[in-house]
Amino acid sequence: MNEDSTGGGPSVPGSQWYDADAGPLVRPYAMTGGRTRPGPSNVRFDLIALVVVDDDPPGAAEESLLGPEHRSLLALCRAETQSVAELAADADLPVGVVRVLLGDLLESGFVRVSRPVPPAQLPDERILREVIDGLRAL
Repeated sequence: MNEDSTGGGPSVPGSQWYDADAGPLVRPYAMTGGRTRPGPSNVRFDLIALVVVDDDPPGAAEESLLGPEHRSLLALCRAETQSVAELAADADLPVGVVRVLLGDLLESGFVRVSRPVPPAQLPDERILREVIDGLRAL
């Protein structure tokens, strides 16, 4: 058996790419191919945007061409609708990486993203209170 570079004992082939405490080390830029923005359209994913698998996704042949991180995100989305933040937490990936990978999946037609309603378009709180008061009066 080989000695490791620190002189601390035998090493397993390939163990220089693995840290027992941190797990396998793959840099985020390697997962995204060095990209920091999601796709050519530069779509912006809010943390609370909901991601669902498209009703008519591409076939299994196209899915087999995806990387393991893409397939992991798809599996999480198939289980249930999740927000971008939840996907990042469940996949144990940085949010920036998840946004880039989601951009790939969106442009390939695997997922749909529903964006949150901007606060300016939400109903006024005063109107909602009047509706609640009116319902209580019935």
